[in-house]
Amino acid sequence: REYFTYLLRRSYREDGKVKQQTIANLTELPEVTRELVKESLQGRVFLPSEEAIEITRSRAHGNVAVIRKVMEDLGISELLSSRRSRESDLVEAMIAARIINPQTKLSTIRWWDNTTIPEEFSVEDADEDELYVALDWLLQRQETIERKLAQRHLSEGGLVLYDVSSSYYEGSHCELASYGYNRDRKKGKKQIVYGLMTDSKGVPISIQVYPGCTSDTKTIGEQVDKIKEEFKVGRFVVVGDRGMLTQGQIEGLKALGGVDWISAFRGPTIKSLFENGKLQLSLFDERDLLEIDSPDYPGERLIVCRNPFLAEERRRTREDLLRATEEKLNKLLRRVASGRLREEGKIGQALGRIENRYKMAKHFIFTIEDGKFDYRRNDESITLEASLDGFYIIRTSVEKEKLTAEEVVYSYKSLSRVERAFRTLKGVDLKIRPIH
Repeated sequence: REYFTYLLRRSYREDGKVKQQTIANLTELPEVTRELVKESLQGRVFLPSEEAIEITRSRAHGNVAVIRKVMEDLGISELLSSRRSRESDLVEAMIAARIINPQTKLSTIRWWDNTTIPEEFSVEDADEDELYVALDWLLQRQETIERKLAQRHLSEGGLVLYDVSSSYYEGSHCELASYGYNRDRKKGKKQIVYGLMTDSKGVPISIQVYPGCTSDTKTIGEQVDKIKEEFKVGRFVVVGDRGMLTQGQIEGLKALGGVDWISAFRGPTIKSLFENGKLQLSLFDERDLLEIDSPDYPGERLIVCRNPFLAEERRRTREDLLRATEEKLNKLLRRVASGRLREEGKIGQALGRIENRYKMAKHFIFTIEDGKFDYRRNDESITLEASLDGFYIIRTSVEKEKLTAEEVVYSYKSLSRVERAFRTLKGVDLKIRPIH
């Protein structure tokens, strides 16, 4: 066994003789440290790390690397095309850019040179025009991509969630842009409507754009046909909200065969069932669920749900609105009493503005004449509405053997996953608005 000793020594002359002095024992130091000592003694100059390196340019890479890995895990390349191409590289690069910093295509081209996206996706020399060409290529492949997604995520007898949203449009040359029910509350803006289909977990399968004047109910038939004919799924359960799956749409689904559905009733229908004695508090179990049937809806399961927290929230909201309405009505009373407002028509106009603001007119009884105005609460109307607070009714054609009442309720609530997808599209995640 061999042992090595490393000494730092100096030579000097004394009385005509050469002598040596040990300055330090370096044996216990790491080899790399001993080498640094050696190079320093040989005249090499070492600088602090912050002085030794000059950073002339820094580009973002960490987020790009993470997104690249996630895209690989999700098989995005295989979804886009079985063969790699210039267009597929550009589309993948745009996906990464959209996730990191959503903006216009021109801004994207200018921005992504500050990241490693060009090198990671082999699009170093891309320009804005190429991005638009790649989008045309992607549109041509939409049906193929959606079929692949359906094969991955849809199954026979499974749930399909569907909902509709819209986004306003900037410009004047879009054939689909038109006026319609504006969810964005952008007055005077045309819009487009789009329907999104997902699996039970909220994974997007298909999206379809419609003219801005298209009603929600007119889109569902096309989506059901797509599932059966293009995706080749023979049996499935469509989950849609009460505005989507109206009675007319449900009758159409019944005629197709193999298509079940889960939806909910609107307020007037719930009120009707309540008045017929179908809804009684004593009938609810500890889960606040009650399954009933009705001759008006043969072959359907009606699952009544009661949410005490929602009931309390609605009670508070209604009382706040009633008080706010009364404050305005009292001001109107004083104007009429002082003689500043006398004509019956003028009084009615002022009352109409109050009614439009708070939407509480159904809970008041008014007396209007020339020079006279009075009001009082309609206690009967308020009591009737309060009796329905917190109730909602889910309707379905799915048999009990396939889904329990709790599972039906859970399935209907899964629509929130589609709403979350819409928020992702419109919000800070992807920012599809404004559309030019």
